[in-house]
Amino acid sequence: MQNSSVFSIIKSCVVVPVQALKESSAPGSDASSMEQQLCRQGAAAVLRCQSDICQKESMIMTYSQQVQNMCPITKGPKHGPAPIPEEGAWVKAYEIKDISGYTHGVGWCAPQQGTCKLSLNIKNGVIEEALVETIGCSGMTHSAAMAGEILPGKTILEALNTDLVCDAINVAMRELFLQIVYGRSQTAFSEDGLPIGAGLDDLGKGLRSMTGTIFSTKKKGVRYLELTEGYINKLAVDANDEVIGYQFVKLGKMMEDIRHGKTPNEAYEKNVGTYGRFSKEQGAVKYIDPREE
Repeated sequence: MQNSSVFSIIKSCVVVPVQALKESSAPGSDASSMEQQLCRQGAAAVLRCQSDICQKESMIMTYSQQVQNMCPITKGPKHGPAPIPEEGAWVKAYEIKDISGYTHGVGWCAPQQGTCKLSLNIKNGVIEEALVETIGCSGMTHSAAMAGEILPGKTILEALNTDLVCDAINVAMRELFLQIVYGRSQTAFSEDGLPIGAGLDDLGKGLRSMTGTIFSTKKKGVRYLELTEGYINKLAVDANDEVIGYQFVKLGKMMEDIRHGKTPNEAYEKNVGTYGRFSKEQGAVKYIDPREE
């Protein structure tokens, strides 16, 4: 590309230096009307690229002299891509827009102190829905908030090459890209896939991520803090000091009931449950608070 003080043109791609734009738009500029028009047309490219570089629409192929001296040989087989299962159909994927499906997977940061579970609903190569769940690092929650705004509307190739703030989220995006372009998705054999909003079904009632938080030591044994059912209030222990059950409260449902008008006490009592052999009739001899005892 030849340098110019005002503009350069490669096919239909206009590159306008930022300084030239400023000069041409200033009052009393000596630039011709044609130059000003081209600068205005190129302004969008400058803003998109945020630099003086505009992507070429086509590339001139350069061959070595050795290749130029070779005689041409006709290509025989037309061996296209193998079909992959997508939303109940077998699809030969030639472009990003050929990819559709709902998929999820996990990623982790380099020091492996946090992880992300990422769920994407992709239609015609575009991310229509994203569910970002993180655990293990306090900063990841804010990264997830930003990634949740970044991802929808991007193609999966754009998302793959976008900084999603946290490396664990970036790795999860990479793993999901590899899964779905090879046809490994949760909707590979589901006709028409899943509707937008299906990610909320993964969260269940109350729309909270399902996490398991367990702490244990050799000297004092295990403490259940949170499980799929919810926040653990008490552990039931038998005569051998073994955990045989627990009491939990479903925080998501409790907060939902409070929002809908129930008092905190009513909502709490409604959403308390037990699992295992929790009653004394079932063998429990004492109950302990896993956070205090």
